[in-house]
Amino acid sequence: MKIISTNISKIKTLIHNGKEVKTGIFKTPTNEPVAIEKLNVIGDEQADLVNHGGADKAVYAFSQNHYEYWQKALENENLSSGIFGENFTISDLDEQNIHIGDHIRIGTALLEVSQPRVPCFKLAIALNNKNSLKLFTQYYHTGVYFRVLEQGIAKTGDAVTIEKKATHNISVKTLFQAFFDKQYPGYESVLLAALELPELALEWQIKIKKKLAI
Repeated sequence: MKIISTNISKIKTLIHNGKEVKTGIFKTPTNEPVAIEKLNVIGDEQADLVNHGGADKAVYAFSQNHYEYWQKALENENLSSGIFGENFTISDLDEQNIHIGDHIRIGTALLEVSQPRVPCFKLAIALNNKNSLKLFTQYYHTGVYFRVLEQGIAKTGDAVTIEKKATHNISVKTLFQAFFDKQYPGYESVLLAALELPELALEWQIKIKKKLAI
């Protein structure tokens, strides 16, 4: 795996459904190295700090390999790196093989997998497609959110390596699919197992408990 594109954004204000919306989802590539700190990537802004950024969502990565699917699904060949709001577009980042709690080195920073991404309406704005949230949820390849264990610097072209694998089998894709796909075999046991993982973000612990009425 390696960084194909490093993407950041400033907060932008737009009108959506007659209301003013502030968002940092419109990320664009930068050729400069970026500093990864505990709560965010320096130079990247989040407008909604309740749902974006923070310790468990300090860094968001998305696989370059998914872009071909989305070009076809959205009938848009011009999807540029960062369009999904990711800080890092990474080659061969496979959510099925990335597990909650895995330690991953991106540049000189050491990150820990904390949760899948649940898309909000701002993704539909960025992709200019009202069906994209449904498509995103049904595709089950969500990208990966990380918390920062060791701060560092990363830039386009840097290697991305798994330094420590979790000992369980709850991958990012498995967790997301078990939560959203009612036909997923044994989804309740998957969700209960996920609750036992101390590395799982609090947000997802709450979501699972609510879903299972625990």
